[in-house]
Amino acid sequence: MRSILVAADSKPGSDLRLEAALGLARRTDGHLTVLVDTPVSRYLSMDPMGGGYLVADALEQARDADDAMASALEARLSRGDVPFDILRSEDEPVPALAQAGMLADLVVVSREDRMAGELALSTRTPVLVVAGTAPLTFPIRRACIGWDGGEQSATALRAAVPVLRDCQMVKVVTVAEKSGGFPPTDALRYLSRHGIHAELEECERRGSTAETLAVAVGQSHAELLVMGAYGKSRLREMLFGGVTAYFLEEPSAPNLFLAH
Repeated sequence: MRSILVAADSKPGSDLRLEAALGLARRTDGHLTVLVDTPVSRYLSMDPMGGGYLVADALEQARDADDAMASALEARLSRGDVPFDILRSEDEPVPALAQAGMLADLVVVSREDRMAGELALSTRTPVLVVAGTAPLTFPIRRACIGWDGGEQSATALRAAVPVLRDCQMVKVVTVAEKSGGFPPTDALRYLSRHGIHAELEECERRGSTAETLAVAVGQSHAELLVMGAYGKSRLREMLFGGVTAYFLEEPSAPNLFLAH
C-alpha cells in the first residue's frame, strides 16, 4: 500500500488515526496524504423566510483554525521519515475523502467519526476504521477475516493482503448462513498464494450472525477484522440490523478493514 489517505481534525481520535496511517506507511514504504477539511455547508443558515446566508465570521475562524492545524501537521510530519502531502477541502467529509481517495490504496478514519459505513459505499478504495481504544501498530499480530463467500468479502480480502502478509496469525471465520458464493477453502487457497497461511474457523450460528462472528473474533484476540461492507443493502441493515452496522457501532469491536 503505497498511497495512504488519512483524515485529520481536532477531535480526540485524530492522533491515533494519524499514527496508524504513519505506521502503515512506514511498513509499506508508502506515501501519506493528510486531508484537512473545513465543510462550508456547516456555516450556512436559513432565515425564517426560507432564505439562506453564510455565517462568514464563523467560517473564517474555522478556516483559520484548520489552516493553523495543517501548518502544525506539516511541521510535525517534516521531522519524520514518511513522505507526505497535505490537502485542504471545503466539502462534506465523506465526499471530500471519496474524491481525494480515488487514487489512494487505503483511507484511514476513526470509528468515532461515524462515517466509515457511508464512506465504504461511496468509494472503491478500502477503508481502515481505527477503533480508538488503543494504538494500532504494524505489523498487526492477529487478524480475522469475516467470510461469507460474497463479492464484498472477496473484495476486502484481496485489498487486505498487504496488511495481512506480516501477521503472526490470520484466521478465516465463517458463519453458516447463506448458500452459494465462494467456499472458505477458496479464501485459504488464495491467501496461501500470497504466502499467508491462514486457519479456518467455521462457526455454528448462535444468536445473530454478527454476534456469532464477534465471539469468534474476541476469542482470537484479533486486532483487526477484515470484512466486506454491506453484503446486504444498507437500507436492510438499517431496518433489520446487519454485520457491518454491528461492528461499526460496537465499542468493543476491533479495528476494521472494510471494502464494498
